[in-house]
Amino acid sequence: MVATFMTLDIPKKRRRRFKQVAPLSERLLQSAREAREAARQLPPGLDQARLLKRAREAEAVAQLNELLKI
Repeated sequence: MVATFMTLDIPKKRRRRFKQVAPLSERLLQSAREAREAARQLPPGLDQARLLKRAREAEAVAQLNELLKI
């Protein structure tokens, strides 16, 4: 007997949902601030560059989010 997708009794996973307190752009900017602060604590190098890139990306996404809000 071959079990097909439609006959399998697989329990459905429930999503963990919760209401965000702060708007997305605010959370992104906070993430960027934290990444920049962490980068300041590091000597120049790959880890610092990664954190600065993450901060720039978060700021860019926050700006895009604000533009698309209209």
